[in-house]
Amino acid sequence: MTSMQTMTSRASARQDFALGALHSLPVVAGAVPFGFLLGSLAAKAGLSPLDMGLMSALVFAGSAQFVAVDLLGKGTAGLAVVGAILLVNLRHLLMGATLEPRFRGVSKARAGLALFFMTDEQWALALRRGQELTLAYWYGVALTLYLAWLASSVAGTMAGALIADPAAWGLDFTFIAVFLCLLAGFWRGAGSLPPWIASAAAALGVHALSPGGPWHILAGAVAGGAAAAWQSRLGRDGVGEGGAS
Repeated sequence: MTSMQTMTSRASARQDFALGALHSLPVVAGAVPFGFLLGSLAAKAGLSPLDMGLMSALVFAGSAQFVAVDLLGKGTAGLAVVGAILLVNLRHLLMGATLEPRFRGVSKARAGLALFFMTDEQWALALRRGQELTLAYWYGVALTLYLAWLASSVAGTMAGALIADPAAWGLDFTFIAVFLCLLAGFWRGAGSLPPWIASAAAALGVHALSPGGPWHILAGAVAGGAAAAWQSRLGRDGVGEGGAS
C-alpha cells in the first residue's frame, strides 16, 4: 500500500468513526437518563459509585445491570446474580450470529474485542449500516455510547440519595422510547410483523407466568429469531410467491 493509499484509508476511517459517533447521539440521549436511573437504584441498593463504575465498565449491558441491581438489593448471592446476567445476555448469541457476515475477514481477537461493546442499540445501528459497516464506524458508536453510559450510571449513583423516586421523573420510560424508535427503523412493511408479534407474545406470556424474572427477555429473543428464520425459509422455498400460478 502506498503512502497516499494509507493516508486515504486513515482519513476514511476517521470519517467512519465520526459518523458512528454522530449516529449514536440519539441513542445517547436516551441512554443517559436511563443510566442515571440505574445509578440511582444502585445507590438505594447499597452500591457505591466505584461499584457502579466497575459494573458499567465490565458488564456494559443495561437490562442485565438492572436485574443485577435488583437482585443485589434483595441480598441475592453473587453466583445467582452472575447467572441472571448471563441469562439475560444470552440473546447476544443470536444478535452476534446476525453480524457474522459483516465481521468476515476480521481476526477473532479483533472481532471479540469489538463484540464486547455490543448492545441492543449498537447492534441495531450496525444492521442499519448494512454492507457499509466498518470497524471504525462500529467503534464510533461503541465508544460514544460506552462513555456516556459509564458517566451517567456513576453520576446517578452519586446523586441517588437526592432522588426519592426516580420513576416519578419519567426516567424509566426513556429507554422504552429509544427502543421504539429503533424498532421503527426496521419497519419494512407488513412482512416485518411476524417476528415482532412472536417476540412480543412470548415475552408477555413468560413475564405473566414469571413476573420479576429475566426469562421473558430470552423468550422474546428466541421467539422473534425463530419467526424470522421461519419467514426466511418460506421465502427461499418460494412459498407465498407467484400467487396461484
